[in-house]
Amino acid sequence: MTTADGARLAAYVREPSDPTSAATVVLSHGWTLAHESWDLVAERLPRSVRVVTYDQRGHGHSTFGRGRKRPKDESVRRLGSDLDAIIDRCVPDGSPLILGGHSMGGMSVMAYAGAHPRAFDGRVQRVLLTSTAISGLTGAGVRGEAAAMQLLARTPGRMGKLVTLKGQRTLYGANPDPLLLEASRALTAKTSLRAFGAFHGALMLHDETAAAATLAKVPVTVVVGTRDRLTSKRLGTALAKEIPGARLEVLDGIGHMTPYEVPDLLTGVLLGTA
Repeated sequence: MTTADGARLAAYVREPSDPTSAATVVLSHGWTLAHESWDLVAERLPRSVRVVTYDQRGHGHSTFGRGRKRPKDESVRRLGSDLDAIIDRCVPDGSPLILGGHSMGGMSVMAYAGAHPRAFDGRVQRVLLTSTAISGLTGAGVRGEAAAMQLLARTPGRMGKLVTLKGQRTLYGANPDPLLLEASRALTAKTSLRAFGAFHGALMLHDETAAAATLAKVPVTVVVGTRDRLTSKRLGTALAKEIPGARLEVLDGIGHMTPYEVPDLLTGVLLGTA
């Protein structure tokens, strides 16, 4: 599908057993990942619900604006607009919505809420925000980090061999499954250097605290692992406190890659059974 600014987004829809009355779960993935990062959760969701996953702009099979491979002025707000376009195109008008976002995908959900508050007056049923933050990201704190990322945003090619199993392991908790570790490493390796660099700045500027009141209209569950080095327990706790009524799940020993590490729990949250 094509957005208003010409980005071509790849979306994947699993239709339910009864399309006339089904709710729709829309899952938004994290930075340097793609829709496949939600596979373990999607396959656990019952056939009675529609499941929509998609590649965020610049990731997977999706392009930047005007169908280009080069980024321009990327922002989390724009990702929220993309989520709105996905919902408009892939979800029937009468279908109740359940939204899930991991890392940057959680920020996309928050940006969508900020721009589309009416959707939370009955259509959106509940929200999962896992391994994410409403604001306050600071990066690795390495000198020259921002300049390096700006350079990468103009560099062709994929992350490839820059993504190692050792580096990927830092995103997980203790004793990660080797097969899942390799799966997420391979997915990140396919990500373009341009997407890696361009969205770093967008994430650092991200602040959706204004969306908290809208999100408070529906049940929201915030999930964070104690070993998350990207969106820490502190940031997860701050997110839950910012949204009145939000439930916080702090997972001991779990890292940043919750869709891989705790798919059963996330599935239960999306269905309202956990």
